[in-house]
Amino acid sequence: MMAPVGDDLAMPFEVKALGVRGRLVRLGPVITDILGRHNYPAEVSSLLAEAVALAAMLGVALKFEGKFILQTRSDGPVDLMVADFVTPGGLRGYARFDAGRLAGTRETGDAALLGSGHLAMTIDQGADMERYQGIVALNGISLAEAAHGYFEQSEQIPTGLKLSAGPLLARGSASPSWRAGAIMVQHLPSDGKSSPLAFRSGDAPEGSEQSPQEDDRWVKARLLLDTVEDHELLDPMLAPEELLYRLFHEDGVTVYPARTLTRHCTCSESRVAEMIAGFSASERAEMTVDGHIEVACEFCSARYRF
Repeated sequence: MMAPVGDDLAMPFEVKALGVRGRLVRLGPVITDILGRHNYPAEVSSLLAEAVALAAMLGVALKFEGKFILQTRSDGPVDLMVADFVTPGGLRGYARFDAGRLAGTRETGDAALLGSGHLAMTIDQGADMERYQGIVALNGISLAEAAHGYFEQSEQIPTGLKLSAGPLLARGSASPSWRAGAIMVQHLPSDGKSSPLAFRSGDAPEGSEQSPQEDDRWVKARLLLDTVEDHELLDPMLAPEELLYRLFHEDGVTVYPARTLTRHCTCSESRVAEMIAGFSASERAEMTVDGHIEVACEFCSARYRF
């Protein structure tokens, strides 16, 4: 299925007058394909779609061939979630959840589904290179808030971001298509100096009289980002360029060529066969049922029978 113009892409942009750069991610057929391979409840699908959009937004920043892995481990009804981005634009994802606990959860939203735990973001440059990993706590916060915490702690870059996901039921269609969107802005001063991050309450160094002042241009950019509504990130009739123009036309926005995003999975019959061959004869015997070993990919639900 081909994506409409403005879907399944990551679009970089810059607002030079405000000293910010950013990216906008729009997912349509790709996220519908990923979620359609599982039978997740709607709230789990929505959470995973946000995670995939976030992985795409951060993964496209890689300047080399590699993989960006976003993973949550927590004590909530959705206790494990993985979203991968593989250069130049491949996406996949899956979630693990407790159906009983999910049914008994009255609250909705990321915080209620995830509970307490951690969010890990890993950059994998290949077998011969060292991995880089950043970890932030998940303690009753949303996925977007956790990612924001990562940028504050690990990169010390003033960052604002929004995530959204949801189903879209077309007229005459029996099943909904899914959509996901993400937008991020970061303050990158033209003089090359670092941007001061506003201290949180209790974080100011002892003896300091006042916190550093945020750049007025950054404050404006952040306030404009806060005006973005969920439906604007998801609307298939609203082109990404039009959304960026709505936000930043007063200061001028430069849009750069977008990166195309596709569903991608690394599983194959040969890879699974190689994995099975790595087990001992007794271990393979334990896996065998009626003379066969059957393996299902957690990401794409493909089944391989040997």
